[in-house]
Amino acid sequence: MTQQNPPLPTGLPQTVRSSWHGFLETYEPLRSELYRYCRHLTRNPWDAEDLAQDTMSRAFVTLAQMGQTPEHPRAWLFRVASNRWIDQRRRQREEPVGDALEHAQSALHTPVDATASREAAGTLLGALSPQERAAVVLKDAFEFSLEEIAETLATTTGAVKAALHRGRGKLVDPEQKALNVPAPGVLDAFCTAFNAGDIDRVTALLLDTSSVEVVGATTQYGPAAARATVLYGMLFGSKRMATAATSGGMEPRYVQGVLPEAPRVEARLHRGEWLLIHWYRHQDVEAVRAITRIQPDGDRIAQLANYFFSPDFIAEVCGELGLPFRANGYRWWLSGC
Repeated sequence: MTQQNPPLPTGLPQTVRSSWHGFLETYEPLRSELYRYCRHLTRNPWDAEDLAQDTMSRAFVTLAQMGQTPEHPRAWLFRVASNRWIDQRRRQREEPVGDALEHAQSALHTPVDATASREAAGTLLGALSPQERAAVVLKDAFEFSLEEIAETLATTTGAVKAALHRGRGKLVDPEQKALNVPAPGVLDAFCTAFNAGDIDRVTALLLDTSSVEVVGATTQYGPAAARATVLYGMLFGSKRMATAATSGGMEPRYVQGVLPEAPRVEARLHRGEWLLIHWYRHQDVEAVRAITRIQPDGDRIAQLANYFFSPDFIAEVCGELGLPFRANGYRWWLSGC
């Protein structure tokens, strides 16, 4: 006789979602600092955003298991990020060296501006081990004490001193080399279909096994599910944004001046990778509000990740490309909903 699993409580998804929203709202003031820390560790903006999202998810689960509020929330969140990143590095056989920013050590103390955002991002060289890089970043970029670094990295102050000494000794100043790779044909096909407002043609570009994600908000699998939610929102969501101040859906401060016109998309080369830049019309200016990364598989799309609720990532990429942008915040829900 086959044993059947008991059904889940009907209200469980709503309970989990409510707890998740409450957690994100509580830690939202730390999100920019978390992204900046992840950015120093990973050396590029998209990996930083992915690590920040992964950190928030793991922190939510860990907090539920702890049963108590961390005494030092920022240090605790950085510890979760450090552990996640170090685990990722350990699972890889080797860490590529390169994509190092000019004057990496001095950049940690340089104010951010639009023309030097890459240097101000504080990325360290790939030659540093995970422990060394985390120690240098926490000390020089975030001014943690040796004791705070030891707590964050779950080690001793002596080990921190040694990691700082080794890490700083490895900092060099190599010359960056720009990569110039041709855009995959599927990106041109996507832009043409998207800008024509043809959701059928956009959907047809997806593989049957594709995954389509709004980073940090939702992931859909297969063309039908992706079309009904993510793709529809990407193509026609500006109509809802234009009335969100009165009808809800987004916080009014983020949608001031948005016009109900469909956004346009164009491919831009950034750090050797082709990205899709989404331009939205406003009463005063056209500005970027979203960025999409696509993983091609021949002339089809295997994975699509849309960065809409990722303000730090959007700000950095647009800063490096010299593009105007507007933020959408971190939340895809309204408080109390």
